[in-house]
Amino acid sequence: MHIDTTIGFVGAGNMAEALIRGLLKGGHVDASKISASGPRTERMAELGERFGIHTTTDNREVVARSGILVLSVKPQIMRRVLSEIADTLRDDVLVISIAAGVPIATIEARLRREVRIIRAMPNTPALVDAGATAIARGEHATADDVVLATRIFDAVGITVVLEEIHLDAVTGLSGSGPAYMFLILEALSDAGVKVGLSRRNAQQLAAQTVLGSAKLLLETNYHPGLLKDMVTSPGGTAIAGLHTLEAGGLRTTLMNAVEVATNRSKELGKAMLLSEQ
Repeated sequence: MHIDTTIGFVGAGNMAEALIRGLLKGGHVDASKISASGPRTERMAELGERFGIHTTTDNREVVARSGILVLSVKPQIMRRVLSEIADTLRDDVLVISIAAGVPIATIEARLRREVRIIRAMPNTPALVDAGATAIARGEHATADDVVLATRIFDAVGITVVLEEIHLDAVTGLSGSGPAYMFLILEALSDAGVKVGLSRRNAQQLAAQTVLGSAKLLLETNYHPGLLKDMVTSPGGTAIAGLHTLEAGGLRTTLMNAVEVATNRSKELGKAMLLSEQ
C-alpha cells in the first residue's frame, strides 16, 4: 500500500531517520511528501541532502505540511513541543508518538482537544530494518489509522497492535531488550576470548549465533524450549552449558530485568500524568 498523504517528523534523531529511510527504501511514500524538523541546522541539511526530503528548524512548518505527524522527540521535551505546535495542528491530522513513556492522555492534554493519536514503542534495531514495534490507538483514532501506522513501522521491522495498558510491558521487553542482548553478546564474546578465540572472531560468532537463533524461532514459530532441546544431546556440551546458566540464575535474572524495566516505565508514565493535573 502506497501512502499518499504527507508525513512530517518533529524531531529528527536516529529513529526518525530509520523510519524515513525505511519508508523510502520500500517505496511506501515519495520523498517529496516527507518533511522533518529539528533544532540543528547542519543536521537538517544533512538529512535533506541524504534523502531528498524537505527539512527545517521550524516545528510548526512541518506540522502545517503534514497529514501524518510523527512526534519523535525525547520525552523530557515533549510537553514544550506539544505546547508549541498545538495551535498549528489541524484536526484532520493523524498524530503518531514514539516518545517512550508519554501517555496518550498527556498528549491530548497538551494539545487541548480531541486528536487522532497512535502511540508507538519501537526499538533501536529499527536502525537496521529489524525493529520490533508495538502500537496502541487512542480513543479517537480509527481502524484505518492503525493500518497506516502499522504500514509505517512495518517498513523497519515487525509491528504488533496492543492496548495502551500493555505498552509499559513492551518497553520493558522489546524496548529495553536490545540492551540486555548487547550485554549477553558482550559476555559471550568475552567468553570466546577466554577460551582462545580472537576478539573479532568471538564477536562475529556470538552475534551471528544470536541472530540465527532469533531467525529460527521467528520462521519456525516453534516454542523456544523445543528449539533448545534440538540443540542438546545426552551428555553433550550444550546441556552442560545450560546447567551452568540455570545454576547462575540467568532465566530468573532476565525475567526480573523485564519486570523492573516495566515497572519503571509505569512510574515515568504516572509522573507525566500527574504533572498534567
